[in-house]
Amino acid sequence: MNPSAASTIALATPLRDHFTGIVLPMWREPGFNTSLKLPYEAIGADHQPLPVERYRAMACARQLFVFSQAGDADHAQTLFDSLTRTFQDTQHGGWFYSVDAEGAPLDTTKDLYTHAFVIFACAEYGRRSGNRDALKLVHNTSALIQSHFAASGDLFNAAMTEDFGSVTGTPIQNPLMHLTEAWLAACEVTRDNVFGAALRRLAGAVAHHFVHEPTGCVAELPIGTSNNRLEPGHQFEWFWLVKQAGPQFDGSGLAEALSRAFSFAQQNGVDRETGGVCAALDETGNIKDPTQRIWAQTEYLRALACHSDPAVLATLPTQIELFRQRFLRPEGWFECKTPAGEVARADMPSTTPYHLATAYAALPG
Repeated sequence: MNPSAASTIALATPLRDHFTGIVLPMWREPGFNTSLKLPYEAIGADHQPLPVERYRAMACARQLFVFSQAGDADHAQTLFDSLTRTFQDTQHGGWFYSVDAEGAPLDTTKDLYTHAFVIFACAEYGRRSGNRDALKLVHNTSALIQSHFAASGDLFNAAMTEDFGSVTGTPIQNPLMHLTEAWLAACEVTRDNVFGAALRRLAGAVAHHFVHEPTGCVAELPIGTSNNRLEPGHQFEWFWLVKQAGPQFDGSGLAEALSRAFSFAQQNGVDRETGGVCAALDETGNIKDPTQRIWAQTEYLRALACHSDPAVLATLPTQIELFRQRFLRPEGWFECKTPAGEVARADMPSTTPYHLATAYAALPG
C-alpha cells in the first residue's frame, strides 16, 4: 500500500466513526417521530426537532437508503413500511411529495426527484433485505416515470399535477441526475437490462440538452436558458455517476465532458485554502453563489476518490481533513458555511446523512 492510500484510510476512519456513533443515533432517536414513524425534516444543534410543518417522501426515502446501507434492518423496515403506507397515491399512482404534521397528504404534486429517490432507496433496501415488494416498487415506479413524466427529446418533466394530467415543472438537471443514480442502482440490483437501456437514452439526452460545451459542465437548466448556472457539487456528483456507469454511457460524450467539468469546477469552485466548495458559478467561472453547502463538499470527496489521475488522487487526504475540520462537529455537522467559515445554517436536515453515507462509502478502507 502506498503512503497516500494509507493516509487516506487513516483519515477516513474518524469520518465513519462519527457517522456510526453520532449521526445514525441522531436519526434513530431524537430525529425520528415514533408515533408517525417518520424522520423529522430537521433537528437543531440541540438535537430537538424543528417545529413540524411537513414530512417529505424524499426525506423518508433517503433515510431508508441510509439505514439499509448501514445494515440496520429493523429501522430500515420501519422506514420502508412508513414510506409505502404514508406517501403512495393509491388513486392515481406514484408518490405524494409531502404530508402534513398529522401525516395527511399535503403537497400532492408528482415530483420526479421524489420518484427517483423512491427507486434508489427501494433498490438498496431490496438488495440488503431481499424484500420482493421493494424490488417490485423499483420496477413499477420506473415504469410510471417513463409513461407519465416523459417529455420530448428523451427527457422527463420535473413535476406533474396529482393526476399526471398537466406538467407543472419542465425538465431540469437535478431530478435527471438523481434518476440516473436511481437507475444505476436498479440496474446493479436487478440485472434487468430495461434499466440499462433507459440509462443510455437518458445519458444521451442529458449530454444533448444540458452539457455546456465550453466547460463540459452539466448546467442546472437546459442550455440556452437565461440566467443559467453551473454547480460545482453537481459536476463532482455527475463525475462519480459517469465513472460508475462505465461503458453504459459510451458514445454519449458524458465521460469526456465530465472530465473537463471536474477540472473547471475544481479550478473555479473550490477555495484553495479552506477546500470549501461554493454553491454555484456562472458560465464563465465567476462565483454566483458563494455559500458552501456540506453536500457539495461530500461530492468533491467522492469525485477525488474515484479520479484516475494520481496527482488528483493525492490531494484526497488533505481534502478529507479540511472537510472534517470545517464541517463536522461532535454533535453532528454544519449544513452551510460562508466562505469566511461562519455558520449559515444551524439546523441539520434529515436528507444530509445520505450525502455523508455515499461519500464515506467511496473512500478507501
